[in-house]
Amino acid sequence: MFKMTITKRWLLSTILVISLILIAVAGSVSFVLHEYYYGASKDKIESIGHVSSLSNFFSTYINGVSESFSTGARLYVENFEYSHLCEVWVYDGNGNVIATNTGYLPQETQTEDYKAAFLSASGKGEWFGVHSSGESVYAMTVLLPRTDGISNGAVRFITSLEDIEEQWRNLTILVCFICVFALLLVIVSGLFFIRSIVRPLNQLNVVTKRIAAGDFSVRAETSANGDEINDLCQSINYMSEEITRTDQLKNDFISTVSHELRTPLTAIKGWSETLRDVVPRENEMLVNGLQVIEEETQRLYLLVEDLLDFSKIESGRMSLRLSLIDLLAELDMAVYVLRDRATREGIHIEYESPEFAAPVMGDADRIKQVFVNLIDNAVKYSPIGETVYIQVDSVDNEIVISIRDNGCGIAEKDLPKIKEMFYKANVSVKGSGIGLAVCDEIVNRHGGTLTITSELNVGTLVIVRLPLYTKSKEG
Repeated sequence: MFKMTITKRWLLSTILVISLILIAVAGSVSFVLHEYYYGASKDKIESIGHVSSLSNFFSTYINGVSESFSTGARLYVENFEYSHLCEVWVYDGNGNVIATNTGYLPQETQTEDYKAAFLSASGKGEWFGVHSSGESVYAMTVLLPRTDGISNGAVRFITSLEDIEEQWRNLTILVCFICVFALLLVIVSGLFFIRSIVRPLNQLNVVTKRIAAGDFSVRAETSANGDEINDLCQSINYMSEEITRTDQLKNDFISTVSHELRTPLTAIKGWSETLRDVVPRENEMLVNGLQVIEEETQRLYLLVEDLLDFSKIESGRMSLRLSLIDLLAELDMAVYVLRDRATREGIHIEYESPEFAAPVMGDADRIKQVFVNLIDNAVKYSPIGETVYIQVDSVDNEIVISIRDNGCGIAEKDLPKIKEMFYKANVSVKGSGIGLAVCDEIVNRHGGTLTITSELNVGTLVIVRLPLYTKSKEG
């Protein structure tokens, strides 16, 4: 998916708008300059070729005698005082050029402006174009007054536009350069401003992600600017401090309550076991009731233990009492503890203790807690009559314990979250949702890994890998 960042939005909105405005400005200025220079050239030629001045000059030569008109034409071009500005042609009544101030008589005389003059009510025709020499020119033809409806000739003025076009191009380039410079100035200044916003926001993004991941010790870097972003950083830091304080209060509360509950639960369980031993077996209802009290007390006791472990993990106070232990002995004990209960629930546990040794540097109680929890889960999620398979292998200095069941399985969407605190894929089964998270933490602290693969309505496979102890690890 395309990510529209602040910088990209700024480039697409502000810079795009400014660019379009500058393009419009440059185009408008160029158009105005073009009209100004070309208009000035046109006005100058029109003032030179004013109809009344031409009529006054040629009036004495327009008498129907061609020799007289030719004499007048030569006098006009010879005494033309604007030869430095333009070229002048004089046409006779038949449309032939009879005199020019350059002394050169052109072959092509029926020009566009000459034709336009005959069609114009003012008797003037003009033309902007490129001369046969490749030079840009402006030409204007002015008809001399007619006599009895018969043309008495015309005068054509031609001026070069090369200098004007060069000035116009230079000024247009200058305007474009100024616009580009202004745009670059806006971009550079804008990027500095955007960076002053984006960099703190990126930092805040990292900080908030770490806070969301549970690292409440992280703090956002503040500055002395006193702007809104600095206020936001201070607010996030304050939020983190408050979360840390509240989280600590929560963990302390859970730890305290868990400790306080363990004593009465132990007493209830102990007395229920004692009473069940002395109650007559004939009183089936009382015996069953005491068994229910004992089982539910045990379940509540395990829940309290999970909560206590959770508070220790959250506060970073979970510690391990490491010693060299026989991993298989702890696994055997866990299977022994759960096999009778599984049998009562109609579940068979298939396990054979391997012949090889499995020395591990670990905490025996915590390791047994992991095995009890994982096997208990396999039993809980298996239907009556199914089998839980436990297998042990030694692979590349690792001990690999596989626990597989044919139970309800876990949906693919739930697998990534199954080891998170309080997450339950199957809410219909009793449990706190803490056990797997605690097991994963214990295994990780022993330098091992806990992986879970599952398929819905097929079963689940849990694999625990722990490093074997070798003499090379001593010291």
